[in-house]
Formats: sequence, structure tokens, C-alpha cells
Amino acid sequence: MSTPLEAMGEETSSDLWTAKALVDHPDRVYQVHYDYFKAGARITITNSYQANLPAFAKYGYSEDEARDLIKKSAEIAIQARDDYEQATGVHNYVAGSVGPYGAYLADGNEYRGNYHLTPEEYVNFHAPRIDELVQGGADCLAIETQPKLEEVLAILDYVQKTYPALAVYVSFSLKDPQTISEGTSLTEAAQAVQKYPQVFATGVNCMKLKWTVDAIKSLKGVTDSIIVYPNSGAEYDPQVKKWVYPPDAPDFGQAGPDWVKAGATIVGGCCTVMPADIQKLAEAVKKETNQEENN
Repeated sequence: MSTPLEAMGEETSSDLWTAKALVDHPDRVYQVHYDYFKAGARITITNSYQANLPAFAKYGYSEDEARDLIKKSAEIAIQARDDYEQATGVHNYVAGSVGPYGAYLADGNEYRGNYHLTPEEYVNFHAPRIDELVQGGADCLAIETQPKLEEVLAILDYVQKTYPALAVYVSFSLKDPQTISEGTSLTEAAQAVQKYPQVFATGVNCMKLKWTVDAIKSLKGVTDSIIVYPNSGAEYDPQVKKWVYPPDAPDFGQAGPDWVKAGATIVGGCCTVMPADIQKLAEAVKKETNQEENN
């Protein structure tokens, strides 16, 4: 969401990140969702990763206003999904983005997990956003870029109690291909979420592209459905505050078949991945899948 919005001229430097566009330019948010569907995406994620009540409160929004904006993030995505289906006959899905508490801290803690709340505090933080995404009509929840297992379990406990029929997937951020950001092994973290029947996929996102296959290997045998959506291959340089491509960056668009061969069932892209990249990825995966079916 962030990269195409920035390409449209959206300012994303505040603590609200892309959620500010829900206020200023909802039409741009709609267009981004629609463009990814046109590129071949089957699942779009709502623009709510950094949309939470405390973040909106920092900028003077009331609780009611914040809740309406979170709900709006789902409604915009659904409108794009429905319009695309009306134009093409293809039915796609909307996942409600539930980013970690670390994202609210706006200091990179979604990649470190250097914080601790009680289960009740985690629920108090996440529940309003989850409630509004459900009210807005999201097909499922994307509990994504999660650095801490304790936080994920608190969220899942709330969802299981409050929305027992709601499907969710869980996706962790990584310290390395075998370890989530806080230091828990990826295998252990994945095993812990399997006890929740609502979890239809477990995986990783927002990590180095070159880690993807090894991360899949860590997950294989633990979960039947593995989801991966790494960054494009660019890496963030805090010195210049820009994403730069190292000389050995793999080709994102051609990497998908290797992920599927390794065991991934749902693939996609995260930071700096544009619709054109998703189109290449979708075409490469479809070609590989068709070849396997014909053999």
C-alpha cells in the first residue's frame, strides 16, 4: 500500500503512515486496491496496519472518528473488490490488516519486539480495530508483521472468544529465516498458533526476499498452509532514508515458483512491491503451476 500511495504523492512520514490517506485521499486507497486486483492479486489487505485508536488520538481524532476510519479501510477495499468482480467476474478477498503494537510505537519495533504488555493490554489495544474491520465486512484478518508470540496469542484468544467463525492468518516478522523478531524460533511460533482452528495459514512477511525459501522450510511440516510475502529485494538504508537494491538482490517477479516448490500455498509481496511486481509474480506462479499440472 505505502509504495504506490507515495508514488501518487501521498505523505506517509507521520505516525499514522498510510492510514492518513483514509482521511485525505480515500480515492487513492481505492485505486491501489483496484490496481493490485488488476495485476492478479487474489487477496488485498486493508489500509489499517497502523490504524489504531491511540495513533489517531495523537492527531486529534475522537474514538468514534477513529473507529469510522478503520471501518472505512475495510469498506474501501471491499468496494474495489466488488467493482473488479463486476467488471471481470473474478471474485477476490479482503483481509483486515492487524499490525502489531510495535508498529504503533513507530520506532521500528515491529522488527524487534522490544516491548511487553499484559494479555489484557494487548486486547485493549487491538480489539477496537478488529471489531471495526469485522463490522466493515473483511473476509478474514491478516494478523501480520508480528514480532512477538505473546501478542499473537492474545489476539487469537480475543478473536476465538468474540468471532469464533472468523478466519485469520498469522504472519511473523523475522530476525533471520529460522527466528521471529523477538527471538522465538519460527517453528515454535507456528506450532503455538496451530491450536486455533480459525488460523487458515501461518507464515512470514516484510522480511528479506532472500530469506523466503529457508523460512518456508522452517514452517514446512508444522502447518499445512504457508503464507509468505517478503519485501521486493530492496533494503531500507536508514542513512539516506531510502530503499535501495543491493547488487545481489534476487528478481522478485521470478521468485514465486521457488516458494511454491518449497511448500508455500499463498504468496505475495510487502514493502516496495508494486502492482507490476505482483503481475510478474502471478504470471510466473501460474506458468509454473500449469506446467506441473500438464506433466
